[in-house]
Amino acid sequence: MKLVALRIYQFFIMIPLLLAATILAAVSTIVATALGGARWWGYQIPKYWARVFCALSLVKVEVHGRENISQGQSYVFVANHQGAYDIFAIYGYLGHNFRWMMKRSLERIPLVGYSCKVSGHIFVDNSSPAAVKHTMEEAEKRLAGGMSVVVFPEGSRTPDGRLHRFKRGAYLLATEFNLPVVPVTIDGAYAVLPRNGLLPHPGRIILTVHRSVVPGVAGRHDLPELMERTREAIASALPPEQR
Repeated sequence: MKLVALRIYQFFIMIPLLLAATILAAVSTIVATALGGARWWGYQIPKYWARVFCALSLVKVEVHGRENISQGQSYVFVANHQGAYDIFAIYGYLGHNFRWMMKRSLERIPLVGYSCKVSGHIFVDNSSPAAVKHTMEEAEKRLAGGMSVVVFPEGSRTPDGRLHRFKRGAYLLATEFNLPVVPVTIDGAYAVLPRNGLLPHPGRIILTVHRSVVPGVAGRHDLPELMERTREAIASALPPEQR
């Protein structure tokens, strides 16, 4: 009976309201950035959109360790990727202005892709050395003045809830610009909506923001050590069966 009531709510209330909220947020972002202040509007509007998304989905987000990051400091945030609700949890509750590094294919999503483009998100293009160079140049522009980036080093959502192998892309960005790397653990998003799920389950997501890993004494990161330390930090806040 509870499941039937939940499905009625989702189909007739949640989904229509989320669709309307998404269109409104995308259009508002496009208009606001065209009028100026893309750095501020490009984060604030999606932040509240993400909170609305979680609230309507009956998903609560709990954050630990926000004191480990400072406003005005640029970071490379690296997080495990449990499911679609990772995006809403981080967008809505991380509490630090950032831009995503995302697949270029996402730029083709109607309206949403364009709003991401004008608000300054970084579309990753690995098609050629020149394209990679252009991506790095765009990232350097975005990271100026205290802006940060968020990357999922696993590359895609976990198929089984477990933490998978990390790729080097996010870490190359951190080593290139000598930025602190902040590991973020997402726990609970897989239970809310796994990779092959269609409708979310009410639940709780916990974000754990760990202490940053700063460049070494020579002002540079050791890439293998950086990847290992941040992966261990992320795994430390996951249940044993998901590490």
